[in-house]
Amino acid sequence: MARTLEGKLAVVTGASRGIGEAIAIKLASYGADLVLGYTSLSSQPKVEALAKDLESKHGIKTLLVRADLGTVDGPKSFIETVKSSNVLLKPDGSFQIDILVNNAGVAFNSLLPTITVEQFDLSYRVNVLGPLLLTQAAEPYLPRDRSGRIINLSSVSSSTGFIEQSVYGGTKAALEAMTRTWARELSERCTVNAVNPGPVLTEMYAGNTPEFKREIKGWIDHTPLTRTRLGIDSQEVIDDAKTSGGRPAYVGEIAGIVAMLVGEDAAWCTGQVVCANGGMLLSH
Repeated sequence: MARTLEGKLAVVTGASRGIGEAIAIKLASYGADLVLGYTSLSSQPKVEALAKDLESKHGIKTLLVRADLGTVDGPKSFIETVKSSNVLLKPDGSFQIDILVNNAGVAFNSLLPTITVEQFDLSYRVNVLGPLLLTQAAEPYLPRDRSGRIINLSSVSSSTGFIEQSVYGGTKAALEAMTRTWARELSERCTVNAVNPGPVLTEMYAGNTPEFKREIKGWIDHTPLTRTRLGIDSQEVIDDAKTSGGRPAYVGEIAGIVAMLVGEDAAWCTGQVVCANGGMLLSH
């Protein structure tokens, strides 16, 4: 595989599992050095194993940073830790963040009568304030030749009005709004885009209620790429699709779209919410 990101430094938050882990794997395969962000102490062994594996397979450098990005001080501390480590400096001794992937997020599904202030507060702190403050802290270290890339992980929930997602959908709509603003404000430094996955085969998706899954079945029924494929998709996925309407995305499919957007050939794409949902939102 061509190492098109050789010499680039990519920061990926929420890298301990799911989509974040898949993005880290994909960018490493293209030669990017990685900062792997994670939150909980319980995730540390998994992230350490991931870093060791990627270093061995791809000859890259990695740095693990544990931080709570849902706090006021967490994002700034995250970037300061990366800069002060001296592990990922450029050959001339300078420090530059070429790629920033704002992936870390939380989701609490609740119908309107049961939404709590605590759910709202945590969701907006992690999903909105976290990316805002992390991007703010990273801004001084972005390239100054338009070669930088910022990718924000949004969701189809920002547009679909799914039940139980007043809060989660709202956070992702806010993230998309910030994406467009940053694309203008940072235009001489980097491109800024969002991707909007639909259902993805992750622990987060598996935790959705039966009521929620019934609600979105109609959407999945009419999503072109969710039809299962005998001999390609697992029997478990095929069997589940009989009731869910189709298969969810695999994490690697989302990672592939992110990798496409951080490459040199995506230099003329900015301020966009790019489809990462198999065609669930054909009109967006």
